[in-house]
Amino acid sequence: MLRTRAWIAGPLLGVAVMAAVDEIVFHQILAWHHFYDRGTPAIGLLSDGLLHAGELAVAVAGVFLLLDARRRAGFRGIDVVAGLLVGAGLFQVFDGVVHHKLLRVHQVRYGVDLLPYDIAWVGAGAVLLVAGIAVTVLVSRHRPAVPHDA
Repeated sequence: MLRTRAWIAGPLLGVAVMAAVDEIVFHQILAWHHFYDRGTPAIGLLSDGLLHAGELAVAVAGVFLLLDARRRAGFRGIDVVAGLLVGAGLFQVFDGVVHHKLLRVHQVRYGVDLLPYDIAWVGAGAVLLVAGIAVTVLVSRHRPAVPHDA
């Protein structure tokens, strides 16, 4: 399994990118939900701002890990892509299962039959996650030996 800084940066960036897509498209453009919809509109807006702050912090951490990997000559783009797919898929599946169904902090959309939305939401995340795991496994099998901390 890949354990390079470049791969570890990938999931961080994947989570950040997917959180940004979710926030921009579904929270702002379509206005289907806020991160937390069980309070007032002001609380919903505040929760979106906190989500945005969190996604930026995670993105910055991912970029610093990438820069460190590059400095140590441990950077391969395919490692980042594999990790990015894993992170994006994990975010999407976690959001769909934990936030939408278990905690019920928000739904994908209101006033509609949720089943197709839930299937599409979690299904898209599962596809990204499986793709990321597959790329990670393939890259791990064909990876030249590198130091553990590269």
